[in-house]
Amino acid sequence: MADRDFLLGDVAQASLGLDGDAPEVTEPVPAKLSSSVMLVRDDEGPLEVFMLRRVGSMAFAASMHVFPGGGVDQRDAEDELPWAGPSVGEWAEILETDEASARMLVAAAVREIFEETGVLLASPVDDEGGAPHLDEEVAADLRARLVAHEIGFGEVLLEHHLVLRSDLLRYRAHWITPVVEPRRYDTRFFVAAVPVGQEPDGDTSEADLSEWVRPQGVLDAFADGDLLLLPPTIVCLEQLAEVTTVSGALSQDLTVAPVMPEFVLTEAGPAMRAALP
Repeated sequence: MADRDFLLGDVAQASLGLDGDAPEVTEPVPAKLSSSVMLVRDDEGPLEVFMLRRVGSMAFAASMHVFPGGGVDQRDAEDELPWAGPSVGEWAEILETDEASARMLVAAAVREIFEETGVLLASPVDDEGGAPHLDEEVAADLRARLVAHEIGFGEVLLEHHLVLRSDLLRYRAHWITPVVEPRRYDTRFFVAAVPVGQEPDGDTSEADLSEWVRPQGVLDAFADGDLLLLPPTIVCLEQLAEVTTVSGALSQDLTVAPVMPEFVLTEAGPAMRAALP
């Protein structure tokens, strides 16, 4: 493990209500299970990843460039999710958690990218290597109903005779929001190639910009102060910048361990210190 300090910019300091001293924490807010997915492609040149810029009014990570993702839905554990690829038990071992949480985390990864980008990591039940073939209007309606919590993801798959493709995901990282934050998430990060014939659209009310970007280009823009990134996003982009192809990203051998940064006052200013695996 190696310690690394991530200096807090003005936006981050304002969100914590900093006035020169360390924020007081009487009782940390529970961290909600969530998933985030790096959708990648390389068909137009070197590796690109799809990113969203969260709207400035969001209560968490406002104006930040992020990967698609969000919190788990309890129904994802209760529904009989049609499932292909590594079993729930295998994912529980990979994610080092219980089976109910593993089911929710994997389902949330697939559901959230469908809600936020329209990309669906699923196949017909009778053709587990095939494309989902959802009509555009039907898909748009399903996305809206999922966001409104009118239906569960299991219902979507069952109704349209689809099976979730857990084999299209690769586990990348595990970050937990610091205890000083007013909103906290226990997030698993995954990477997935955009399936042939699908294109993410970023049609979500939570973002005001969506785009394909080169990992190093985003890191350079962050260093120049042109955009905002959270520590987990920085590290994930740095790892993606080490490869140039989708196959390289999917096969990277990364050590994964829970990372929960802690607030520290350094000579350079307030920072989040993370012990990285």
